[in-house]
Amino acid sequence: MRVSKKRKEALGKYDPTKVYTLEEASGIVKEITTTKFDSSVDLAVRLGVDPRKANQMVRGSVSLPHGTGKDVKVLVLCNPDKEAAANEAGADFVGLDEYIEKIKGGWTDVDVIITTPNVMGKVGALGRILGPRGLMPNPKTGTVTMDVAKAVSDVKAGKIDFKVDKYGIIHATVGKASFDAQKIRENAREVLQTLVKLKPAAAKGTYIKSVSMSGTMSPSVKIEAKSFTD
Repeated sequence: MRVSKKRKEALGKYDPTKVYTLEEASGIVKEITTTKFDSSVDLAVRLGVDPRKANQMVRGSVSLPHGTGKDVKVLVLCNPDKEAAANEAGADFVGLDEYIEKIKGGWTDVDVIITTPNVMGKVGALGRILGPRGLMPNPKTGTVTMDVAKAVSDVKAGKIDFKVDKYGIIHATVGKASFDAQKIRENAREVLQTLVKLKPAAAKGTYIKSVSMSGTMSPSVKIEAKSFTD
């Protein structure tokens, strides 16, 4: 496989075989991310769990101290009595039946969907559309709640959801390349500490097997994981 000039330059700025501290990795990713747009900085954490077993599923949410740097588009599906609160909190789209019909027609141009328990009967019918896109509201991530205003505010402030994939890996965006290294490090640390707290009782052996960080189009940097599990 041909290696591009930019990738060669990036790989020349650090040792891809070395494991770095979180602080070092945050600085390296900034240095090797050279896209013309403001790249996202992503964390990939391989866990020692079997996602096929319900008692080893890892999913949840975390509020990043410095946000994601992304303008998150939020849809709130609720009855009229909650619409004013959702709008005041900054939701981009608010309603119910009209948006359910739009989604059935293929519209999913949002990043997060928040709803209330009393309309989940209607929203649940959208599972086949929203589920594969990671948009299905879930009480465990705080997106099914009667306090829609707080849920919208949290998401806009930098709350992200995560779920282990079928390979046992958690993917999470922890900022933008334009962030300074300290903000990237603090966001990433918050994600890792949250994952440690969510370790399933049924998970045996090494829980956090590996951690790596990368920009949208940059090589990945390996991060020393032992400090997060001690």
